[in-house]
Amino acid sequence: MKICVVGAGAIGGMLGVKLALSGHEVTLILRGANLEAVRQHGMTLIEEGGNELTARPARVTSVIADAGVQDVVILGMKAHQVAAIAAELPALMHATTRVVTMQNGIPWWYFHKLPGPWEGTPVRAVDSDGVIARHIDVNRVIGSVVYPASEVIRPGVIKVIEGNRFTLGELDGSDTASIREIADAFKAAGFKAPISRDIRSEIWLKVWGNLSFNPISALTHATLEDICLYAPTRELAAAMMREAQAIGEALGVQFKVSLEKRIAGAQAVGQHKTSMLQDVEQGRPLELQALVASVMELGRITQQPTPNIDAVYALTSLLATTLQKHKATLRLA
Repeated sequence: MKICVVGAGAIGGMLGVKLALSGHEVTLILRGANLEAVRQHGMTLIEEGGNELTARPARVTSVIADAGVQDVVILGMKAHQVAAIAAELPALMHATTRVVTMQNGIPWWYFHKLPGPWEGTPVRAVDSDGVIARHIDVNRVIGSVVYPASEVIRPGVIKVIEGNRFTLGELDGSDTASIREIADAFKAAGFKAPISRDIRSEIWLKVWGNLSFNPISALTHATLEDICLYAPTRELAAAMMREAQAIGEALGVQFKVSLEKRIAGAQAVGQHKTSMLQDVEQGRPLELQALVASVMELGRITQQPTPNIDAVYALTSLLATTLQKHKATLRLA
């Protein structure tokens, strides 16, 4: 297949390398130092065991229109970066092109193809003016949940921290030939790619932890293990998760894991810095809208109170605003 990874950073690049090596015609959309490094040397992936894989994609560019028409488009950038490139994406589409969304948090398409009183309701926290929905036909979309953790350790080189599972799902829970073809491609490349008949419940399981642990870590500079072992922050995270669970259940979501087990899972990760804490340390924009504000919005829609989520969002939002205002980073010595 012809596959374009738009935003070939830590996760998108990980996919791009292995899909290219498994025989697909892969185009990577990159910018800056990463772009130049991959043009010259290819993209290198360092796997968990230390094995190094290097792929030279069919095309490497910073201009989406230069990629040409694709069979599959993988959106690998963060949620707050999608709107800026949404208008360029139609240039990649033919009649049956599928778009795999890999953003953390509640997606812009959440209420599309979801029968019930809120079907078609936009999620303004992640698509404030509807630009994403206008340029990506929801019928093309395949939802996903990204479980691996990886990082760009230098331009053109990605190191896998852990994991290789990408859960995929049609928005209406159907089983289609195209989603099976994409899942098979992922599997042939060495990934686990289960197909979920309820992708929203899968998304909520990840959001459940992200909406609490990410902002708490950004505010405290604590690792997942530290947050879970310190009783006050553990209880704050649990309180935020209870609020989120009430929202999810009001939307018909089934939480297949208990709250305590979800927290225990985060604790077991150990001395790991969340992505939001890493963004604070690097002076990058924070994923607050997708991970936190979107849940607050769904709370308003379902009339579920979110006092703890609101408070943590207010504090983290001010931190993000202050860092951006001063173009600053914040890292403990």
